[in-house]
Amino acid sequence: MIILTIIFSAVLLTPIGNKEVDMNTIKSNLVETVKFLSEKIGQRSYADIDKLNESADYIQGKFNSYGCKTKRHEFEYSGKKYYNISCDIEGRDSSKKDIIVIGAHYDTVIGTPGADDNASGVAGLLEIARLVSETPINRSVQFVAFSLEEPLASSFVRHLGSHLYAKKLKQEGFKIYGMISLEMIGYFSNKKNSQHYPLPFLKLFYPEKGNFISFVGNIKSKNFTKKIADNFKTSSSLPVETLNTMPIVPGVDFSDHKSFWDVGYHAFMITDTAFYRNKNYHKKGDTAETLNYDRMAEIVKGLYKALGML
Repeated sequence: MIILTIIFSAVLLTPIGNKEVDMNTIKSNLVETVKFLSEKIGQRSYADIDKLNESADYIQGKFNSYGCKTKRHEFEYSGKKYYNISCDIEGRDSSKKDIIVIGAHYDTVIGTPGADDNASGVAGLLEIARLVSETPINRSVQFVAFSLEEPLASSFVRHLGSHLYAKKLKQEGFKIYGMISLEMIGYFSNKKNSQHYPLPFLKLFYPEKGNFISFVGNIKSKNFTKKIADNFKTSSSLPVETLNTMPIVPGVDFSDHKSFWDVGYHAFMITDTAFYRNKNYHKKGDTAETLNYDRMAEIVKGLYKALGML
């Protein structure tokens, strides 16, 4: 019995950071998901119910294939039904009661196939879920694909899929270690002055080339953001920049992580900075061939291993 206990403890404490991952498989799966959502399905706006449902079916099918506990969460807007899709994977350490939530929205604005915004985020979400399902980390993780992230008006916030989901978690008393939103993770550029910022003085502190991934959160989430970023840097060659500031800075709260701020949880988004870099933002040019899948694979690997260090 003592020997079995020692063996079990050794397995439990083996850091995920030491586990090799197949980058070719990750890249291939990322390409498959981005192309399925942006090319086979295409525009997935609030008005495209059939396409949103097809997207939800695809995501839920992937989650189910990983063997995790999957749920479809129904909600209504303007008399129509929409769905958040979740996948729960239990952690190896039952003493860690606060869970991690990782989310990405699968809808688009009207007029775009939404490869970067946000098939890229969904692809990353599915790949991290696959890796965690194969080799669970110490903490339990809830992966969620959100519908209705793209707002129609400022008053639309109460109808966001992530808003309703975060509110429900809070009401049910879930303890959340932190939430991570994958929001546009596929567009990169090595060209000079390809990166722009919401405030001019930020150019003094951040790169002029859009060849990095950014972790963006509010001030309250600074420690959580820094912890994940520091862990990420030990496992990925992709440059990382972090920013934790007030939501009044344009773009800082432009994703599902804000819904978790609103109910008191720590949260940040992982993003290629959207319109501050990608000229195809919310346009028909946001297509699968414009994305860098090698760097997306680095994000998946880095985040998976970063989570495994918690």
